[in-house]
Amino acid sequence: MDIKRKKELLEAYKNRHPEMGVISYRCIETGEVFLGISKDTKADFNSNNAKLAANWHPNKQLQELWNKYGTEGFELSVIKVLKYDDPNEDHTEKLEGLREQCFASNPNARRIWR
Repeated sequence: MDIKRKKELLEAYKNRHPEMGVISYRCIETGEVFLGISKDTKADFNSNNAKLAANWHPNKQLQELWNKYGTEGFELSVIKVLKYDDPNEDHTEKLEGLREQCFASNPNARRIWR
């Protein structure tokens, strides 16, 4: 690959707009919900699923439910999406605000990450 093409790809990656928001893992059997903020929902679902499949997720309750009910026992979704313009800006505060809205509507929900 030539240098010009590499620069184009790098620039495209830097300027991409990944979906940001609040992700949810809901155990269908028990109804337990785990929420997390995400700056790239697809990447975070992939990362969490890999950790869960490897029995290496830091949230032990989520891991136990995953081990018991498996992939098909969970509903994964993005429950709030953050609209933004600048992908280089830090959106953590806004994402935490969205997650707090979700906790307010479901006080029994827990965090995916501690």
